[in-house]
Amino acid sequence: MPSAASAPAAKLPLVVWVLAAGTFLMGTTEFVIAGLLPQIAGDLGTSVSHAGLLITAFAIGMIVGGPTMALATLRLPRRLTLVSALAVFALGHVVAALSSSFTVVLAARVITALATGAFWAVGFVIVTAAAGPARATRAVSVMMGGLTLANVVGVPVGSFIGQYTGWRGPFWALAVLAALAAVFVGRFIPATQQQAEVSVRAEVGALRQGRLWLALAAAVLIMGGVLATYTYITPLLTDRADIPAGAVPLVLIVFGLGALGGTAIGGRLGDRRPMATTITAAAVTALALFLLIPLSTGPVTAVALVFVMALAGFTVNPVVTALAVRFAGDTPTLTSALTTSAYNTGIAAGSALAATALDSSLGLTGPALVGTVSAALTLLPLIALAVTGTRRRTRIVAQRTSPARVPGDTTAPVPSRQ
Repeated sequence: MPSAASAPAAKLPLVVWVLAAGTFLMGTTEFVIAGLLPQIAGDLGTSVSHAGLLITAFAIGMIVGGPTMALATLRLPRRLTLVSALAVFALGHVVAALSSSFTVVLAARVITALATGAFWAVGFVIVTAAAGPARATRAVSVMMGGLTLANVVGVPVGSFIGQYTGWRGPFWALAVLAALAAVFVGRFIPATQQQAEVSVRAEVGALRQGRLWLALAAAVLIMGGVLATYTYITPLLTDRADIPAGAVPLVLIVFGLGALGGTAIGGRLGDRRPMATTITAAAVTALALFLLIPLSTGPVTAVALVFVMALAGFTVNPVVTALAVRFAGDTPTLTSALTTSAYNTGIAAGSALAATALDSSLGLTGPALVGTVSAALTLLPLIALAVTGTRRRTRIVAQRTSPARVPGDTTAPVPSRQ
């Protein structure tokens, strides 16, 4: 039997990687549309700014829909929820790809966001339970790594396909891949027996913990800080750092690689030293964003700081997500959904504040200043968590029952909802 010290290095259950693949698809659909807006606007007879509502609608759907869908599917077996979410996700893309109406496409985006929220909420609970307390943060980082990898691979590939097939091509591809993912999830996620004691009251009751809201606040602030700067990074790179517009996608890939590395680092270190990892990473993020203000005039320093910003900022995410699920104890589903809402709230608020700063006298450095303040404020809830203690009377999802296995399945059992 492996020792406790060696547990974090052990292999993760297959279900973690299967759900990471599903997260990759959903992360791709959230961000790929930014590169397809001109085509969508032209094809559907609307302006690019109006077509941007497709991005806003998805974010709002994630913020509101995650918790809503988590409660709506609370009494359903988790495997059924995941398969249904992927099926609705695929159907939403088919409807959008077939439609010539902007309103229909907008509605399809909202429905797709609801399915994504349900998938992530249940998925985070499954991976933390399947991995066990010693590897919970690492498992969350792998699942979130699917989202980060979507920015590095899925979004550029989707945009490239869209240049040759039109914007509907990536939508058809995502629909087909989601349908295949539903088959794999149905095959490799163990079946679970539903508990009669599952209740909305218990899930809502878990929200009374102050430490939970501190973790969610950290998620909002760190994501708001990084994405406030990232949203308007292109004009900073081209007009201030004198980087050619054609080279900007390469810098965005550098950002994606930093985010992927940060997610992996958070997963590796977060189980053993969660507060030291997050506090250090948040401080480094704030410093990198602050230095970006005076040092973004040079292309080398600008690119290097963009990488550090992503590396340090995304180190925080898997740790605070795992902490939030841990604080919820036996009722983690609504909490898991709220972490997804927290990240999307940070993205929406950070981007809005950055837009205001960009139009102010601060100009191109305004978004970086907004990001600096937000990242620095992340230290407040993190330090408060460190003071109150992160492990006091907390535990990962209780495993009270033995789930029924899928024939031939060799993955670690996942507990039924409590």
